Amino acid sequence: MITITESAKERIQDILSEEDDPSLKLRMFVQGGGCAGFSYGFTLDTEQNEDDFEFPAGTAKVLVDNMSVMYVQGATVDYVADL
Repeated sequence: MITITESAKERIQDILSEEDDPSLKLRMFVQGGGCAGFSYGFTLDTEQNEDDFEFPAGTAKVLVDNMSVMYVQGATVDYVADL
């Protein structure tokens, strides 16, 4: 389970609405980074795989693949606009 804050939900919904494609979802992923550790990222995706985990973000959906979910378990996704 991941937690998505209200500010992150609003930002995700804003980004997806700007794209004007109702099939888009936000995908959160983790990539191996060698000696630097893991890299965490986000991308927009129209495909939802059978083994994806789905988390609600207001009216939007956040997808996490089966391999990445173990690394983000218990995480909180937040959005902060700051200098």
